[in-house]
Amino acid sequence: MLQLFRNNSPFTVIVLFIFALIVKFQALLHPVVPVMMGGHFLFNYIIRVLYFVFRNGAFAYSLLAVILIFLQSLYLKTISTRHKLFPRYTYIPSFVYLLVTSVYPPFNSFSETILINWLLLGAVDIMFGFTQTPQPRKLIFNASFLLSMAALFQFNMLAYFFLLLTGMVMFRSFNIGEWSVALMGYSTPPYFLACILFLFDRIRLFSEWPQLGFNLSSGVTSVFYIIVTLAGLFILLASGIYAMQQNVAMSNIYIRRDWIAISFYLIISVFVALLTASEVKTAWLVTMPALSIVISHALLLEKNQRFSNFIFYFSLVFLVFCLLANK
Repeated sequence: MLQLFRNNSPFTVIVLFIFALIVKFQALLHPVVPVMMGGHFLFNYIIRVLYFVFRNGAFAYSLLAVILIFLQSLYLKTISTRHKLFPRYTYIPSFVYLLVTSVYPPFNSFSETILINWLLLGAVDIMFGFTQTPQPRKLIFNASFLLSMAALFQFNMLAYFFLLLTGMVMFRSFNIGEWSVALMGYSTPPYFLACILFLFDRIRLFSEWPQLGFNLSSGVTSVFYIIVTLAGLFILLASGIYAMQQNVAMSNIYIRRDWIAISFYLIISVFVALLTASEVKTAWLVTMPALSIVISHALLLEKNQRFSNFIFYFSLVFLVFCLLANK
């Protein structure tokens, strides 16, 4: 069964879509309408726009969320293929992303974190191209622009500025012009947003933007579920790190730098999720893209098929537990 997702066949996309519908069925069965929150003015405006299309149709919002997550899983596969992160082309990153985003029901409801993940994945994809491009300043501007847009959605996303610095240091030699372009790209979104808010006399919304908190188990009442979920994710992450050390050791210097950047991406995401206000139930969704890519190594370890098969079936059992525990 694992070999089915290891293939690079286009028909695997159909299997993944069926898998997504199965694991997200609970979210579609109990749809939720997104609510507006204070300080998240950009996302609130998006909800108001969607209201004219969906009204109070909760199923439409949940279906949109599931589709966006499925497309993100395919984008993860595209990133891993384009930048040769794995020894072979595979849909395993897509499978893992669909799996880990199903362990907690709120992850599958429409939220600003889903939109933020699009911006972060786009920025990471662009950053991986810094080393092999005739137009580095264009890519640097685009990556910093996307990371800045993510920060406009949620204040603590400013921490991803350190991811941009990591990319500049690791993928480019020091050039004062390129660093100036990075700062220009990062400052462009807030500048234009401030101008728009000023024209519509809404500049006071910026005062509500800075929000921090502590988010560990928002909306979860079962301590047993929290312990088992954290333990399961830790086992999957540890197995991914173990396999990554063997796979990356055979890679060239450029791919190793990519994996260092992904490691920083995961670490920063954990801190960002922890410092998110407790009212944001999907805060930990921001860690799932980087986590999925690391875990994928465990399912692609060619030298130890028994280990890969064990992690695969363990992940399925873990998923079934999470789905039943939140039934």
